[in-house]
Amino acid sequence: MSRAMQIIIAPEECKGCGRCVVNCPRQVFALGRTLNGRGNVTAEVVNPESCIGCRFCYYSCPEPGAITLIEKVDEEKVS
Repeated sequence: MSRAMQIIIAPEECKGCGRCVVNCPRQVFALGRTLNGRGNVTAEVVNPESCIGCRFCYYSCPEPGAITLIEKVDEEKVS
């Protein structure tokens, strides 16, 4: 069962360890090419539509607050 998710990466919190990249079963993430203020290459969301909401990225990330997942609400199904 897939879920529509909004994935937010806080670039200043990301250490660029790549755990989200390795642990995501759907290749939603990739290491980017830009550096954050700490000099780390940060992860980027490259395939958000492939996210199934498993939260492997969130639980494998060693940095609290670096990855946030928000389940999108389908307005048509709510009413």
